[in-house]
Amino acid sequence: MTAQPLPAPSTSPEGTSPAIVARGVTRTYGTGAGTVTALDAVDLDIARGAFTAIMGPSGSGKSTLLHTLAGLDVVSRGSIRIDGTEITALNDDALTRLRRERVGFVFQSFNLLPMLSAEQNILLPLELAGKRVDRAWLDTITSAFGLTDRLAHLPSQLSGGQVQRVAIARALVTSPAVVFADEPTGNLDSHTTEEVLDFLRLSVDEFGQTVVMVTHERDAAERADRIVSLADGHIAADEDLRGQY
Repeated sequence: MTAQPLPAPSTSPEGTSPAIVARGVTRTYGTGAGTVTALDAVDLDIARGAFTAIMGPSGSGKSTLLHTLAGLDVVSRGSIRIDGTEITALNDDALTRLRRERVGFVFQSFNLLPMLSAEQNILLPLELAGKRVDRAWLDTITSAFGLTDRLAHLPSQLSGGQVQRVAIARALVTSPAVVFADEPTGNLDSHTTEEVLDFLRLSVDEFGQTVVMVTHERDAAERADRIVSLADGHIAADEDLRGQY
């Protein structure tokens, strides 16, 4: 398939246009009598420079929503724009490039390469995208995350909290439009969970990053600026928590 050029990012001033705009997003699986509707005509705007948590019980559609917003899963109907780009109109090559250049990911299972050092893992998205390393930005995020003296260590030589900090730094290194965090504290103890949430919060407050996090834990969600709750593929509640932190 011939690569399709990426449209230019949104030129609206920071904070005046949403980082993500989703309209009528529907995702179904199966056919006929076995069709399952995971998302049903969801409309959602994600504000720039804010921390949004997505909650819901098992089967509510919260993970499907995150995966479709991030371009990891395709929609059955509807449209999604990330940073002004209509991702549902992109071919596979262009969508892959958009995810590399404008999207960061933090996963429950960390997804670090065990044979690479912490620094090499952090820089991997830049290498894959063929982009040069901004050493000043790398130094800023690794210093803020307390990783400066751990950059030469392998993941097996790091604590669980340090490993997830490396994963967050990796998500930030390309200065993405949005960082998606999929149950980032699901495998961590309570102390490390608080540590990871602190660093996601810092990413928003200090670096102006847009973060969208799926979680099943109310305490974790309350560290966000906003909680979007799903039920049966619909938005059941939308809480604004700004001013609490």
